[in-house]
Amino acid sequence: MPNSDAGHASVTVIGLGLMGQALSGAFLKNGHATTVWNRSTDKADLLVAKGAVLADSVRHAVTASPLVIVCVSDYDVVRELLDPLGDVLAGRVLVNLTSGTSKQAREIAEWAAQRDVAYLDGAIMTTPQGIGAADTLLFYSGPQSAFDRHESTLRSLGGATTYLGADHALSSLYDMAVLTIMWNVLNGFLHAAALVGTANVPAAKFAPAARKGIATVADWLSGYADQIDGGRYPALDSTIDTHLAAMEHLIKESEFLGVNAELPKFVKVLADRSIADGHGGDSYAAMIEQFRKP
Repeated sequence: MPNSDAGHASVTVIGLGLMGQALSGAFLKNGHATTVWNRSTDKADLLVAKGAVLADSVRHAVTASPLVIVCVSDYDVVRELLDPLGDVLAGRVLVNLTSGTSKQAREIAEWAAQRDVAYLDGAIMTTPQGIGAADTLLFYSGPQSAFDRHESTLRSLGGATTYLGADHALSSLYDMAVLTIMWNVLNGFLHAAALVGTANVPAAKFAPAARKGIATVADWLSGYADQIDGGRYPALDSTIDTHLAAMEHLIKESEFLGVNAELPKFVKVLADRSIADGHGGDSYAAMIEQFRKP
């Protein structure tokens, strides 16, 4: 379905924290008439200087545009701000870029449906500084007709904008899934930097080797994904039994060097459980069965 908001459609942004300011700035840069609202009006000063219109109330902000973007601290604040406005929200597209859980996304979607509001839940996969870049990724989920209607406007926020599907929970799920990857990669790097630091190796000198290691692991993901989806885990490179031996080496090395060994010990606990379940001869992808358990 083609976009129906070709040109410079108007948009409203509610919430002007660092991210909300970046969103508003990207819309203005791309020529969209932009109305903004925030409890602390001083946060709108730079945006107003660039051409934004500062609404004197949330109601005024909502009525200014057919597309309303909300980016506030949490979903409770979204409800607090918008609950009284069912009469003016009806018929508009509401895009919630507030971070939250899939359960919260579905609850807001039900709330919106009761008020005849087309609702898209979204997730921003960048920092405020990355908003508007060609490779910046944002996820959206909800009715495709609402996304298609405003896709060109939403692409002002990031060139890698991606529609995930009709299930409102998908954006939050993807967000949480990417976050767990991020923290696991960062924690692995920090543990590694602590290890080489015992030999007076600066983290900056070690970083290029870490990047190559991370890139190598990233290349394995598609193959592991195929095994996960297929439910079979042939050991094409290394078995969990082999990984376990390396984990034991890492724990001993950490302890010998006086580096916290809790992270590799936790990974070994999962491997031990996987082997106890009969997956010792399988590929590392079989470890997903441990994460699927409550």
